Amino acid sequence: MKTMTCKMLGGACDEEFHAATFEEIADLSKRHGMRMLQKGDQMHLDAMNKMRALMENPEDMNQWLEGKRKEFDALSESS
Repeated sequence: MKTMTCKMLGGACDEEFHAATFEEIADLSKRHGMRMLQKGDQMHLDAMNKMRALMENPEDMNQWLEGKRKEFDALSESS
């Protein structure tokens, strides 16, 4: 298992996510973000708006995702 925080994945807080693959950790982050948006958390809303702007350019989004995937792959396994 590897650990990344919401902030490490472009979010707004120090919530930790633990997963074996990048896809799993991305899904955990997405679900967390949706819960925070439903609660009306402004910091997460601001982070989501930055991500939406990034998604407007597919090349930029792919580069961002690849960077996060490499960051995940470089992490040590946690116990």
